[in-house]
Amino acid sequence: MQQTTNTILMIRPVSFRMNEQTAVNNYFQEDLDLKNVEINAKAQEEFDAFVEKLKAVGINVVVEHDDKLMDTPDSIFPNNWVSFHSNGDVALYPMFAENRRKERRDEVFIRLENEGFKIENIVDYTSAEDEGVFLEGTGSLILDRVNRKAYCALSPRADEDLFIEFCEDFEYTPVVFVANQTVEGKRLPIYHTNVMMCLAETFAVICLDSIDDKKERKNVVKHLKEGGKEIIAITEAQMHQFAGNMLQLRGKNDQRYLIMSEAAFKSLNKDQINKIEKHCPIISSSLETIETCGGGSARCMMAEVFLPKTS
Repeated sequence: MQQTTNTILMIRPVSFRMNEQTAVNNYFQEDLDLKNVEINAKAQEEFDAFVEKLKAVGINVVVEHDDKLMDTPDSIFPNNWVSFHSNGDVALYPMFAENRRKERRDEVFIRLENEGFKIENIVDYTSAEDEGVFLEGTGSLILDRVNRKAYCALSPRADEDLFIEFCEDFEYTPVVFVANQTVEGKRLPIYHTNVMMCLAETFAVICLDSIDDKKERKNVVKHLKEGGKEIIAITEAQMHQFAGNMLQLRGKNDQRYLIMSEAAFKSLNKDQINKIEKHCPIISSSLETIETCGGGSARCMMAEVFLPKTS
């Protein structure tokens, strides 16, 4: 069982813009005074440059193109609707925004099978949408695959009962908490766990300040330490620059890299960078348009592929 993979799925956008349906509880999103065509063109440029950087260090990036007819502005963030597991399981997740549900496309699975990956079984949680219950993939779930622990910050997009059900199905120990951010003077739940926390093989980058409940915070720290993780704390201001939205991947010769956006990297101080670089090098790329309009960053754009290869 490995924590990191060298293969990711990324979806190149064709209709990227600010999604009005997700903006209601994603407080990271902002409107840009640009036409949607310009926004999408800028997002494509950022996407392509990012993919090039990842490929340059030997990360295997499977790029699938979005379907224009679907009109899915957030398709660039596939990690919310699907996760791929080492036993050949694929999980499909219930999505809060109705227009994001169209992102779930069989073409993605056909493409991965054509790339030599084996899909054994699809575990489908999407019927929960009928009850208005959501769990948005590895946006909501931070998986410690080696220690079989799953971390989840509850929010309108992460339901506790469904999270527990996932943990039972996939054999993870659940670690539940609430993570908040200050919005116009109020403490409101952060929409996805992966904007406040990143779990790598030997360390975790986490905004502990967002966990207001002291008991819950202590519990999260305890589980991370039990899992042998060095805790690298970030501030709420850094989290707003997407410093929690990072992912560790493997490139050529099994070299580990921590992937993040340029905004996230620039928000870190020297001490934090040194701590991370003791574990692995950092790769950052400018994702300004994607972050501003999409309210998501580097981690959200990458769906890790742990599926077995066909012999």
